[in-house]
Amino acid sequence: MADITKALAVIFGHEGGFTEDPDDNGNWTGGKPGAGILKGTKFGISAASYPNEDIKGLTLERAGQLYGRDFWSPLRLSEINNQTIATEIFDTAVNCGAGTAAMIAQKSVNMTNYPDPDIVVDGNIGPATIAAINSHRSPKSYHKALNGFQFMHYEKIWENDPRKEKYMRSWLSRVFEAEV
Repeated sequence: MADITKALAVIFGHEGGFTEDPDDNGNWTGGKPGAGILKGTKFGISAASYPNEDIKGLTLERAGQLYGRDFWSPLRLSEINNQTIATEIFDTAVNCGAGTAAMIAQKSVNMTNYPDPDIVVDGNIGPATIAAINSHRSPKSYHKALNGFQFMHYEKIWENDPRKEKYMRSWLSRVFEAEV
């Protein structure tokens, strides 16, 4: 079973310290530049998602609690047998949202599970999704599909708002090859 402590080490390796980029939607309590208060982001915890948190004073322990409560547990990632796969889904959730990560996880199963039956793509990780991930015939191809859909998510953001190009190198650093 996957361990959140191992996954958090990866997340905190991707997510930096405190930033207050006024162009970043996540740094504003209102979710877009100029909306609300510019409180910043720390360890990937954004003012837009957590407007009542003390972002500047956030500790790693508190960030880990929020990640566990809002991403790891709802996505049932501790039920996944493969640590790398669970960490990849977790990382996608942290950067793209839990619902998006769940849909990517489900679409990736369906893209790579032949001849097994497809699962419902509904954005909710339940027993069928967990079973399909844990019994997948090729975790390596599943991992590649996860990364591919994550890349496509970032490409759509950039296509809809070319000003987001300034974040692409950072986002794409999350699309990585790992031993599965």
